[in-house]
Amino acid sequence: MTNAESYGALLARVLLAFMFILSGWGKLTDISGAMAYTAMGGLPGIAVLPAIAVEILGGLAVIVGWQTRWAALALAVFCVLSGLLYHYLPGRGLEGVAQGAEMINFQKNLAIAGGFILLAAMGPGRISLDAHRSSRTEAA
Repeated sequence: MTNAESYGALLARVLLAFMFILSGWGKLTDISGAMAYTAMGGLPGIAVLPAIAVEILGGLAVIVGWQTRWAALALAVFCVLSGLLYHYLPGRGLEGVAQGAEMINFQKNLAIAGGFILLAAMGPGRISLDAHRSSRTEAA
């Protein structure tokens, strides 16, 4: 892997994951509001707690490249589920622009999930804790 590929993989991990850390932190700092929003999707409000863990811990794991494949898969599943529950809203009383905006958000969730699936398939690259750990294991 070239330096450009290594730095590109690092940049891609950061760009994919940073919003999940911020979103998880936002939920953590307004837990009652986050629980109410979670309930709007048909889940019990307490379900926000594992969502916070996936967003913050998964996002951090992806950025530093630790257990990257598993963290990326967890975030991909999170993207698809949250897209289905909160953005794919046909027949839920939204019309025109509101329906279109939610469909765009749903499609964005699917695109981000695709990025995470690609990350899970290809791995984190050389600039990662996974690569560092792997090189130490091979040297031993």
